[in-house]
Amino acid sequence: MSVTVISGAPRAGERRESLDEATASRLARLQAEAANRDAQGIVALALAEFPRKVAMVSSFGAESAVLLHMAVEIDPDTPVLFLNTGKLFGETLRYRDRLQDVLGLGDLRAVAPRAADRDRLDPEGTLWSSDPDACCHFRKVLPLRRMLEGFDASITGRKRFQTGARAGMAAVEFFEGRFRFNPLAGWSQEQLEEYLTAHNLPRHPLVADGYPSIGCMPCTRRVKTGESYRDGRWAGLDKDECGIHVGVDGEGI
Repeated sequence: MSVTVISGAPRAGERRESLDEATASRLARLQAEAANRDAQGIVALALAEFPRKVAMVSSFGAESAVLLHMAVEIDPDTPVLFLNTGKLFGETLRYRDRLQDVLGLGDLRAVAPRAADRDRLDPEGTLWSSDPDACCHFRKVLPLRRMLEGFDASITGRKRFQTGARAGMAAVEFFEGRFRFNPLAGWSQEQLEEYLTAHNLPRHPLVADGYPSIGCMPCTRRVKTGESYRDGRWAGLDKDECGIHVGVDGEGI
């Protein structure tokens, strides 16, 4: 028996995955439990439900310290997966090193695109300028899929306010065969700022330089006065997601 799971209002063009009854039941239970917890409680739920089988995915971007701090407070050896695309700002790499030291991240794992894929798909290193979707796919999507093999769940730092595609996401989802927890789904920028200040967490150096959302260097620019939070990402393109976290309840958009 299969059950079609819906979380949030469906958007135009969405597809919903039919889950088996056991998975659907487990998802419903986890969603109900998450509804009664704060963000750190959702992190704790993920770590308890999937001991040593859940990984946190972190970009070490503008707000990453919030979720990393929550996880470390519970278990400093929580596996943290970092996508080193080969196109990141040097500031991001240095910020990663600083957070690892300050927070005491005990299990930080970096994943990069395969050399053979780079040589075949982007020998000049300029694919981002002609086909950014293809660039994101081999530099982010494929490496993360490989890295998540062996894990039953992931934890992300996605928030509903970031993009239209994220507006209806639940705190717990099922995506590409594993559960996905979004503890900060309902948080605002103000809440993130308050948490960073309250816990005296290091800030990404590019935030003060006009980068509220930070991705790869070629596809990220400063946000101008009057622009929104994510306007500096893939500016001028009909694109606001890299592809690693699309969809809800197992579906890709």
